[in-house]
Amino acid sequence: MFDQNAIKTIAFRAGLARASGQNVPSPCVAICHMDAASGLCAGCLRTLDEIALWSHSSDTEKQRIWAALAQRANDLNPDPQPAGHPTESDL
Repeated sequence: MFDQNAIKTIAFRAGLARASGQNVPSPCVAICHMDAASGLCAGCLRTLDEIALWSHSSDTEKQRIWAALAQRANDLNPDPQPAGHPTESDL
């Protein structure tokens, strides 16, 4: 089961990360639990491979991962009007 607040946070942060050109931030939101059905982290929506490779990935590859996360977040929460945007302290 995915945490809906985490999904909304990832969707919001994906937009910020795509605007970043260098030093792309990690998508980790400290909800580290793999969803058995999907193979995705319930917090950041990454696969185990994406998590393992993150620290060795180029900024371009990190941007590609963020784009995939944005799509996954959209697929899991198709509601275009989130309950509220996270504040910077949530990020």
